[in-house]
Amino acid sequence: MKEFYIENDGVRLHAKLDMPETAQMNAGKCPLVIVIHGFTGHMEEEHIVAAAGAVNAVGFAALRVEMYGHGGSDGRFEDHTLYKWVTNALAVIDYAKTLDFVSDLHLCGHSQGGLLTMLVGGMRADDLKALIPLSPAWMIPEGAREGNLLGKSFDPAHVPAFLETEDGLRLNGNYVLLAQTIHVEDEIRRFRGPVLIVQGGKDEVVPLEYAQKAEKLYANAKLVVVPEDTHCFNHYPEIMTAAIKEFLRSLK
Repeated sequence: MKEFYIENDGVRLHAKLDMPETAQMNAGKCPLVIVIHGFTGHMEEEHIVAAAGAVNAVGFAALRVEMYGHGGSDGRFEDHTLYKWVTNALAVIDYAKTLDFVSDLHLCGHSQGGLLTMLVGGMRADDLKALIPLSPAWMIPEGAREGNLLGKSFDPAHVPAFLETEDGLRLNGNYVLLAQTIHVEDEIRRFRGPVLIVQGGKDEVVPLEYAQKAEKLYANAKLVVVPEDTHCFNHYPEIMTAAIKEFLRSLK
């Protein structure tokens, strides 16, 4: 495991690179999956570590990265926005493209990171072979436009300066204003490669209907529902990791 920082316009993004066994690499090369956490999350969460482990198990490298205002990366949580995360992810992809051992690039993200995966997947469709949104929270822009986000109701035409999460964290109103401008469907339609969506059937954060809608909108997507599991796959992570392994093996 290699731990380091990736720079994005003066912002340091905390990263860890886990390589597969040398025997699994082909002439010193292998595919790489960028793995991104969700809202308030970080790279050491059990479901993120499990996803990266599944990636390694089938001979792919895993690059876990923490976005602006999260984990060991620069920035304050309350100042993060989806726009900042998008520019972060674009910088990470540019970094990954410089690595000599990388044969193909893939992007995986959980929750808000899953939404990010959908957005950046469309933007960088030429660079990414496949996408893995896990419990993708792509209802965020819709909630921002409707005035219902983080369990809070507000006037979407007059967004407050700050919102407070259920955990007592403050979030700058700019997060909402910028989210209002995002239309995920546009980027979903731009990505034509294979997509694996995994979500718990009892997800308490993201309604399952969003994953079902995404599966239909993508040109080549498969949805795996873990019937009795939650947003972070707390009960049956092995089903989530098995789905990732099967999907990645199919790409070889």
